[in-house]
Amino acid sequence: MAAEGHEAALPSSGDYIIHHLKHAQNGKQIDIVDFSYVNLDSIFFSVLLGVLGCFFLWRAAKSATSGVPGRFQAAVEILVEIVADQAKGIVHNANSRKLVAPLALTVFVWIFLMNAMDLLPVDLLPWAWQNITGDHHAYLRVVPTADLSMAMGLSIGVLITCLIYNVKMKGAGGWAHELVSAPFGDKVALYPINFAMQMVEFVAKTVSHGMRLFGNMYAGELIFLLIALMGGAWASVGPVGGVLLAAGHVIAGFIWAAFHLIIITLQAFVFMMLTLVYIGQAHDAH
Repeated sequence: MAAEGHEAALPSSGDYIIHHLKHAQNGKQIDIVDFSYVNLDSIFFSVLLGVLGCFFLWRAAKSATSGVPGRFQAAVEILVEIVADQAKGIVHNANSRKLVAPLALTVFVWIFLMNAMDLLPVDLLPWAWQNITGDHHAYLRVVPTADLSMAMGLSIGVLITCLIYNVKMKGAGGWAHELVSAPFGDKVALYPINFAMQMVEFVAKTVSHGMRLFGNMYAGELIFLLIALMGGAWASVGPVGGVLLAAGHVIAGFIWAAFHLIIITLQAFVFMMLTLVYIGQAHDAH
């Protein structure tokens, strides 16, 4: 009876996944859209990785030499050159590129580091956090970009930057005129339609920008959880099945981690490129 009670107390696969998809929060979330709570884990890891990214770039700049560069310096120089070339091809204003290119580099490095947290074992940091707090039901999610609020916050930051550049490059009056005259023409009768289309464009770009990043990282996190379940189930089956599950866990985990490394890099690059495109559009007059 005691053994049966112990087995009944073990969490199911669904409970395991639900537990890993809950955030460490300052309160209880009531609605899907609830601004009264904060995902503390997303804020902590995003700030930590942002500081680390800035530190590594600072170290690369400080230790840069004119001679034969080391591997780290060479990698950073290649990355800076790639970003600068992309910024030059999209943003044609040389003065703006002095800010836009470093912004794009920061976006890429920051999002890459946040995405890369998905490569850590899914139970490692949550297990450590539970032991630190002494609460075996403590929640912790370590991939900030798999948090919808974080991904949308990044995209809203890009939107605000685009609005600032619209006003900076065209003036408040010029941008206001563009809002009511593009894309269908400078006729008073078309002003309401033009304005509505502009608002739809801004909202669509912002939502798609954040949702693309969130969707890919959230899906990757789920697959890692499913692979972890495969490894955790080996003890509950027979010897043959246990060996097969354990081997499948290692093989599937390695293959998905290798493939996911491409995904996290690609998603950081896509987010950076869209940031450049949207800021570049703010420089262009319709």
